[in-house]
Amino acid sequence: MTTMTQEVQDVRPAEIRRHELAGFLRSRRERITPEEVGLPRGRRRRTPGLRREEVAQLSAVGVTWYTWLEQARDIQVSAQVLDALAKTLRLDVGERAHLFGLAGAVDPAPATVCAPLSPELVGLMDQLEPIPACVQNSRYDILAYNSTYRLLLCDLDEIPPEDRNWMLLAFTHEGWRSSIVGLDEVLRTLAAKFRAGMAEHLAEPAWKAVLKRLTEESAEFREVWERHEVVQSVASKVKHFHNPYVGPLALVHTDLWLTRGGGARMVTYTPVDDASRERLDRLQELALSRVG
Repeated sequence: MTTMTQEVQDVRPAEIRRHELAGFLRSRRERITPEEVGLPRGRRRRTPGLRREEVAQLSAVGVTWYTWLEQARDIQVSAQVLDALAKTLRLDVGERAHLFGLAGAVDPAPATVCAPLSPELVGLMDQLEPIPACVQNSRYDILAYNSTYRLLLCDLDEIPPEDRNWMLLAFTHEGWRSSIVGLDEVLRTLAAKFRAGMAEHLAEPAWKAVLKRLTEESAEFREVWERHEVVQSVASKVKHFHNPYVGPLALVHTDLWLTRGGGARMVTYTPVDDASRERLDRLQELALSRVG
């Protein structure tokens, strides 16, 4: 006799994921109207949303193969096909990550993994003024910042968005580097944290692109990187800067994690003493006076 427990045990995790993937694809397909993707509706359409063959055609994959996906067949699916399906089905950032997770594949466009910043989060950073605050992802890309953070190390607005990465700036931007007190130790710690974080993203193009730039543009990075040191992030730490506009600052660096398991985080710098607080006030005033 087969018991209920045995039946549950017989269902393998891979099979569960295939059925979840099939259901997810169907639900996303059914919510998109033909008109949204430039297809005629026709008079005899009974299927809500797109048909399977339409999704297959728009994604440049075989109809039979896509049908098998929605039937939870045991087939292999490449990251390139998943990328095409994500675009056809107009998945948002969270849905795309869910798709790749169910398929057990590495996203070839990891820059899309970080969710868009909500107006509430941006507003919160503004409310923290004159406390410098920014949002970074796990690669140290600076995604958003308030006015005081803008001038914390140099004028961040003057740096192209593609270069706003803490690692790149610390190793290659002279203005940024000159504001960091104890630069050698900071660089060594940064490289060790980056190596620890990259262990979970070795195949991701965006991580490899940052590493490539650092390796090509900084002999100092190459030397530190060869040490193979790793270190995990700590909750908070006093950091010292020599700000080019208001002078010395002693600030407590704190990471406020926005997603599970690391990733996106809001970074804040609270003053250690009254002198630093007064200088942050002046820095905010200066930043606001230089808007536009």
